[in-house]
Amino acid sequence: MAEEDRRVDHAHQDDIDPGASMRFDRDYPELRDAVRRICSDFTAPYWRELDERRGYPTAFVQALTAAGFLGALIPQEYGGSGLPLRAAAVILEEINAGGCVASPAHAQMYIMGTVLRHGSAAQKARYLPAIARGELRLQAFGVTEPTSGSDTTRIRTRAVRKGDHYVVNGQKLWTSRALHSDLMLLLVRTTPLEQCAKKTQGLSTLLVDLREAMGRGVEIRPVKTLLNHNTTEIFIENLEVPAENLIGEEGQGFRYILDGMNAERILVAQECIGDGRWLLDKAVAYAREREVFGRPIGQNQGIQFPLARAHAELEAAELMARKAAALFDAHQPCGAEANMAKLLASEATWKAAEAALQTHGGFGFAQEYDIERKWREARIYQTAPVSTNLILSYLGEHVLGLPRSY
Repeated sequence: MAEEDRRVDHAHQDDIDPGASMRFDRDYPELRDAVRRICSDFTAPYWRELDERRGYPTAFVQALTAAGFLGALIPQEYGGSGLPLRAAAVILEEINAGGCVASPAHAQMYIMGTVLRHGSAAQKARYLPAIARGELRLQAFGVTEPTSGSDTTRIRTRAVRKGDHYVVNGQKLWTSRALHSDLMLLLVRTTPLEQCAKKTQGLSTLLVDLREAMGRGVEIRPVKTLLNHNTTEIFIENLEVPAENLIGEEGQGFRYILDGMNAERILVAQECIGDGRWLLDKAVAYAREREVFGRPIGQNQGIQFPLARAHAELEAAELMARKAAALFDAHQPCGAEANMAKLLASEATWKAAEAALQTHGGFGFAQEYDIERKWREARIYQTAPVSTNLILSYLGEHVLGLPRSY
């Protein structure tokens, strides 16, 4: 490169606002602005107070609902916005990038997809418009159990058909937001495992009205965890669920659940990236201002390099998330891409969280800086909604063609 060219490049670099690469509006700029306006009304003290008492952000969720964001993926014919998955992912990203918390509301976006893609015409007409209007909340997804963990095919919650209803008995764990949801999508076994030719057979999905079920076969208990995730344990005893609440065909529930998991992974990956960007922005700003030994700590490569690497890895993770969303919206196979997006985003965001905490030093542990709160939030992505090890196993078997590891 000629010397003159090098001087021009440096001149251009001098005109760049530091940190602009982390802030510029990517796709859906108007949508991003709208989300930011809502988030500006829910500042750090609001989230600290909720975190302190493990509260649910009812006012925030209501604001998102009123703005139509939680109905983003519901088709217009049912009162929603009919936006593509990428747009929904942008909504979640901006919520977290603005310092708010998307997880109390994100489930409705992907759970309703099971009703939309596999529900009957009557079910869609009954539930989707009410969800879009905010009259019903579908925020609970009852899948995981204490004994089965990630081995979904071995769940023990049993539903037996008796006339015009199912009788359900079992237990669910890590069912977030069940105490703040009107409806719950429940995965049950309708045919005993030993009677199935394949272990993925015999599973079904039921839509449970929690307003009617509470105290009539369902007990929900909060589970205290590392972060404020409104997590619960659900005990089900002789719960009667109308047979008309069966989603799709009996015995095909595992396929329906998998169908929704790709959307879930893509949405959570972008949500995760939003957290990473918030953490990185905070760390960069602090590193510029904080002086130790007579110089900004951001001048030290020990601070610069982890932040620069976190930025690069967040950008790379978003590219994979974009690819996965594009494939999903084009109705193309996207299992590998959705899983890789979730894997890369969770690891990049965790590195950003670690770098932000280390950059802030002792102040990173002070609640008033919000770093420790977001640090705790960032850690869950490597475990839920699917662990990094299970993703690696999936890639090893289904992408690389290696022998099944479990």
